[in-house]
Amino acid sequence: MRKFKIYILLLIASLSFACSKVLDIDAGKHIILEEDYYKTEEQLKAALRGTYSTLAEGNLYGGNMLGRMGLEADEGYESYSSDLNTVGDYNVYATDSKILGYYRMSYRGVNRANLLLESVDDPAIKISEKERNHIKGQALFLRGYFHFMLANKFGGIPLMLKATRPNAVKTEDLQVPRASLKNVYLSIIADLETAADLLKPMAEVNTGTQASKSAAWAMLTRVCLYMAGQPVNETSKYAEAAKWAKKVKDENYHELNPSYERVFVNYATDVMDAKESIFEVDFYGNGTGIFATTGGSVGRLNGIQYPLDESNIGYSNGILRSTSYLFNLYKTGDTRRDWTIAPYQYTGTPRVKVNWTPQTTTFARFCGKFRRESETLLPKSSVYTPQNYPIMRYSDVLLMYAEALNEMPGGDKDLAKEQINIVRRRAILDGTTDREITTTDYTALKEIIIEERARELCFEGLRKNDLVRWGIFTTSMQYLSGLVPVGTTSYIVAARTYYANAKARDVLWPIPTYEMTVNRLLTQNVGW
Repeated sequence: MRKFKIYILLLIASLSFACSKVLDIDAGKHIILEEDYYKTEEQLKAALRGTYSTLAEGNLYGGNMLGRMGLEADEGYESYSSDLNTVGDYNVYATDSKILGYYRMSYRGVNRANLLLESVDDPAIKISEKERNHIKGQALFLRGYFHFMLANKFGGIPLMLKATRPNAVKTEDLQVPRASLKNVYLSIIADLETAADLLKPMAEVNTGTQASKSAAWAMLTRVCLYMAGQPVNETSKYAEAAKWAKKVKDENYHELNPSYERVFVNYATDVMDAKESIFEVDFYGNGTGIFATTGGSVGRLNGIQYPLDESNIGYSNGILRSTSYLFNLYKTGDTRRDWTIAPYQYTGTPRVKVNWTPQTTTFARFCGKFRRESETLLPKSSVYTPQNYPIMRYSDVLLMYAEALNEMPGGDKDLAKEQINIVRRRAILDGTTDREITTTDYTALKEIIIEERARELCFEGLRKNDLVRWGIFTTSMQYLSGLVPVGTTSYIVAARTYYANAKARDVLWPIPTYEMTVNRLLTQNVGW
């Protein structure tokens, strides 16, 4: 039985970490996050759990980000009647509740990290230097990541580098102008670089649910690529991205799991595979007992539709469906296709598994990565799932490394090609003609990377950001609009709406109206 230490009002319950897990309960509801409580090592760790737990809230990875906010772009679309006329089908307004929830919850994560950072160096706290540094490194990593989540959705944002305390907040404290996107990225990079120096190596952390040096280096790679791309176009950052990706590789710790399928089965069964999964959001439990608030919606929202509450399969809304563009990217022998895009559906009474026919439109098929039938925890809840969610995988680092090498002046194109081939060798059956690429041409490599990231990383919340930084978001969405077949089936109507609604302004979300009434120094994004 897991044990934890939580702080409930003035009562301190004796609990602690187990199984290398960071998020074991919804710390936001069970831990008082006030400066007066950060007086011991255990209180610092409790506050840290509370900061991690923000990622698992329903406004972020615990719910809305799992197919309900249009992040899949050309890979897939949302088919969910509850989200009609919202950001989920690109019918976006500054008053959208999911956009507001994302904005406010991300800043809650920033503030929790700041509260911890303002206590962690207190010399009165009895803690080893190594543990203090590791806690501080995690807080800096999380502050940087929450700012990054805001920046790549809203552009320039207010940088919050000091804590706001509810019992001491003043109106003027909330009046903070937006920093330029470039300066936001530079602040994030500074946090992550400092974090990398303080954090323990992955070989010691040995879990993706806790930040490590590898997680910081990998996230630095991602941030540098975003900064190098549109709209900042700081192309010198390609070399920086390559440097950080190489640091991850040079650890000689990480490697791809031999089975692509097993990566996602591990997320569903709570198996830690830190060699492949560098950073992930932790969920646990089925909504019963003391674990009632730790489950998420991975597989329930973005799994294979199963509208019945039965323990052997598991309820799923099945709101994410693939596109013909994604389906046709996979060539003969690519084992990823029938895992990422489920080749079957559940239908009939009683429900049975039935394979899609070749004639079935590929816009009908569900996301298959996060399958509830993989879960082993019983009984299966219709509300909560125990599946973890990937934020950074090693294959992503390899593909980012390839991209950075291809884009930087004088970059080693042969080395770039090899990173792509490492990913493809796992995915494509040996003996298949196009298992390995041979080209070192810049333009050809760029197109291969665009396509390979879709094959490998689809439905992991990255695609829209990728298309934006490559400067092809609008054209890609318009292209998909022309691929959707004509018809009156509900999912076809949803697909046509999703792609027809996407406009040039949708590269960013609007600043929420509510926030602009609170912070009068905020300005609205173009087009909103």
